Amino acid sequence: METSESARESQLLTAFVRMADTLVDDYDIVELVHQLVAYCVSLLNADAAGLVLSDQRGGLQVLASSTEETRLLELFQVQTNQGPCLDCVTTGEPVFAPDLAAETARWPRFVPRALDQGFASVHAIPLRLRRETIGALNLFGARPGRLRAQDTDLARALADTATIGIMQERAIHRGEVLTEQLQNALNNRVTIEQAKGVLAHAGQVDMDAAFQALRVYGRGNNARLSDVARQIVTRALDPRVILGAGKQPMS
Repeated sequence: METSESARESQLLTAFVRMADTLVDDYDIVELVHQLVAYCVSLLNADAAGLVLSDQRGGLQVLASSTEETRLLELFQVQTNQGPCLDCVTTGEPVFAPDLAAETARWPRFVPRALDQGFASVHAIPLRLRRETIGALNLFGARPGRLRAQDTDLARALADTATIGIMQERAIHRGEVLTEQLQNALNNRVTIEQAKGVLAHAGQVDMDAAFQALRVYGRGNNARLSDVARQIVTRALDPRVILGAGKQPMS
């Protein structure tokens, strides 16, 4: 029987192989970053994870989150322009808050909201390539405490892999950090949120269960998340079909 450590190493290898496989022509950025946050929760000592990305206007958008509560908390940071993910993107450096209760003076609006949502620690890792920072990966903990050094290194490696994928084929030497592909991903995020709402209403389920069903259907039919979401929103796909697929276990 594998030890827990060897099993974790096997999971790590699988994670990096799958993320590398994602980086092919016409890959789906939305699926890539959702894989990233899922791996952070399953492989690291994090209870939830989220990812924010810069848009073409210099603002930040929430592109992926492991739970609906995390998404709303990330949105709160963006809307109030305050929190560890904002500091991380601004400085291009990791921001560690192992005990959020002690950071009220630093983030007076964010900390009470995060504590109210049940989070006691946050670690933000920049999505950065050379001198360009395009977003932040945020790891939330239900208890105070620092990430282990090896987990911090792993989070950075996962963030770097995603960053390379996002910035692939861009003219970095000309300073064109954000491209049409990225903007399309941000636009697709809106469609995916709309589709989640349709599924949640149709099946009387929460947003997390709706998104689970969406991903299961997409993977089972070798279809991009954004394409499936668009078919739901335009009523080309019956929500009941998606919800039926979502009852299957997701690998």
